[in-house]
Amino acid sequence: MFDFYPQLKQRFGALRTRAEFFSLRYVRESGQHLSVRKNVADPPAFSHDQGAMLTVRVNGVEAYAATNDLSQAGLQAALDRAEAQARLITPHALLDLTLEPVSRERADYYSPDLDQTFPSLSQCFELLGAESAAVPKDERLVSWDVSLGLNHVEQIYLNSAGAELRRAQRFVFPGMSVTAYDGNDSQTRSLGRENFGQQGGIDVIGRCGLIGAAPQVAEQALQLLLAPNTPQGKRDLLLMPDQMILQIHESIGHPLELDRILGDERNYAGTSFVKASDFGSLQYGSRLLNVTFDPTIAEQLASYGFDDDGTPAHKEFLIREGLLLRPLGGALSQFRAGLDGVANSRACSWNRPPIDRMANLNIEPGDKSMAQLVGAIENGILMATNRSWSIDDARNKFQFGCEWGQLIENGELKGVVKNPNYRGISEQFWRNLSAVGDASTFKVLGTPNCGKGEPNQVIRVGHASPACVFSNIDVFGGDA
Repeated sequence: MFDFYPQLKQRFGALRTRAEFFSLRYVRESGQHLSVRKNVADPPAFSHDQGAMLTVRVNGVEAYAATNDLSQAGLQAALDRAEAQARLITPHALLDLTLEPVSRERADYYSPDLDQTFPSLSQCFELLGAESAAVPKDERLVSWDVSLGLNHVEQIYLNSAGAELRRAQRFVFPGMSVTAYDGNDSQTRSLGRENFGQQGGIDVIGRCGLIGAAPQVAEQALQLLLAPNTPQGKRDLLLMPDQMILQIHESIGHPLELDRILGDERNYAGTSFVKASDFGSLQYGSRLLNVTFDPTIAEQLASYGFDDDGTPAHKEFLIREGLLLRPLGGALSQFRAGLDGVANSRACSWNRPPIDRMANLNIEPGDKSMAQLVGAIENGILMATNRSWSIDDARNKFQFGCEWGQLIENGELKGVVKNPNYRGISEQFWRNLSAVGDASTFKVLGTPNCGKGEPNQVIRVGHASPACVFSNIDVFGGDA
């Protein structure tokens, strides 16, 4: 671990520039993706990448250049390009960053259980194969796969102010999907995949619930085939954590990104209905809504000690009792807007600059058990596991679909319904939050593929949430 660190530090110390400040961020990432489809192993996919980003500050102007040539000459050439770019920009600069603070921190950060050896390739395929073989034999089960993604990331940040920040992380993504077809309709039920990922070791697979899950996942796919379509109308909506993460991501996370609020993403990923003047005054949701930026849950995907600009990361409330308090804005956006933000300046790799990104964005648990959540609903529906989403450019009006639905009548779970969908407007929807599950309903989840920025950056984002109830929501089925 950090075997390249001595050489990198020596080469960094030998770099020469006339800039008043410069930094280097080195990233090495390796990954593998394994899958077994209908009891047949797919060829494994492997990846490896490494390089460095050099950033300079000249006369209050910052510029950067990246390289995968990590020799002394290669790093110096990238630094020279960054400095030349900064000097070209200087006459046209919109910001003077001379007084913006820089990191002087020294620390290491490690994923939990990083010292434990992960199972070998053959052992992983054996595990996936056993779970695939456990899918029941039924001619209506036409497709299924079991998968496992694994990424190791090592990052080193050095700057001319003396900062030395090292990070070593392992990310694990287990998943399963089963599709049933009866000649007229097809329904898919999944576990993990795009909504479950954590830092850690083999224990992540256990926390996902993958082992032994095949019979239940397959049975639920078959139940959906036989189920009636979701009825249309206003109902109370009980969202399970694996759908809550999509709701949090799209209608809280993206709208609160400060660079988006400042207009930076307008021509690509859109703007936000939130204005800079809303912080401290906008009632974003009901008083039950408490949203945190929390980099302290060790197993969550975006837990870290410092962001990619070297800012220390601490838990902060973005929304407390429904009131909007602070944005998802890193040091640069905070400097531009004059607002307090969080340590969420993040880059997807060595050849992308850090920008404002979601990290661990969580809803804090409430005080209701699952039985209490269901028991308080007279006419409602439970929905789980996202399968489709659509939201406007301002992250305001949305329509989301789920894999699994169950009617709730007079405080009891009733029959399964298929094609469950719901729609709403972000502020109104969160103001209709009427009950929040307790710690027993709380799950730590996350996605590997949040995209943003030009050029595009796809990054890992963590979301943790309890089950939540929303009152008087417009729900509908596949025919509506």
